[in-house]
Amino acid sequence: MRIAIGLFILAGCPVLWAAQDGQLQRMASARPDAQIPVFFSTTPNAVATLILLPGGAGGIGRIGAEGWPDGSNFLVRSGQLFAAQGFNIALMARPSDMNDMDYPFRVSAAHIDDVRKVVQQAKERWNVPVWLVGTSRGTVSGTAAVIALRDERQIAGLVLTSSVTAGRVTGAVPGQALDKINIPVLVVHHNQDACKICVPSQAKTIEPKLSSSPAHATLMLDGGENASGDPCEALHYHGFIGMEAQAVQHIADWVKARKP
Repeated sequence: MRIAIGLFILAGCPVLWAAQDGQLQRMASARPDAQIPVFFSTTPNAVATLILLPGGAGGIGRIGAEGWPDGSNFLVRSGQLFAAQGFNIALMARPSDMNDMDYPFRVSAAHIDDVRKVVQQAKERWNVPVWLVGTSRGTVSGTAAVIALRDERQIAGLVLTSSVTAGRVTGAVPGQALDKINIPVLVVHHNQDACKICVPSQAKTIEPKLSSSPAHATLMLDGGENASGDPCEALHYHGFIGMEAQAVQHIADWVKARKP
């Protein structure tokens, strides 16, 4: 990928990308006086919309000088890479009435309703297939949402990166009702992920449980560099540090291959 004055070269074809097109919208939640902050960014002729569900407490940072949230989470810092691959982006942040999007909240009816509202807004705004992409705690959110909303048929697919796997954690992906998921699912994990609640060997147990999914795959990735800090945080292999472009490329290729 080459970048020059806002011009991304994709498969030899130039696509204009203007950072100023991005905007933060505060959507009303069903909970009284609560808002759902979502960063929306339009990509011309997008093949799909990705609703990005960050991990941790759910923060996405402030809108920086480049017109993009400046958080360190893998999905936040890779958002522009996903956009350059031909996707609209809806980056969902922590709701205004929460200090921390903990595990119980991420499987709650209230959170799933927030996700539903963002999906509906994305469909109205762009009218292309909508995929949920979660990382770390965001995989708990994404999995719970596609299970709960499966009969509404508004979500085209699910991508799980650095999935929460530990059985002691509420909403751990392998323990959810994966056999009820009826859309394509991609599981992406780093072989060197050292987070004790996101164990690589346990991530491999997710795909065999997707008995109703029409297409599914597991990608165990290697690579990256300069891992630092807490192994459960974004700047370690848990967050695909130093190989963001490669991880995004793998995800983009798989999603595009599922295009209706």
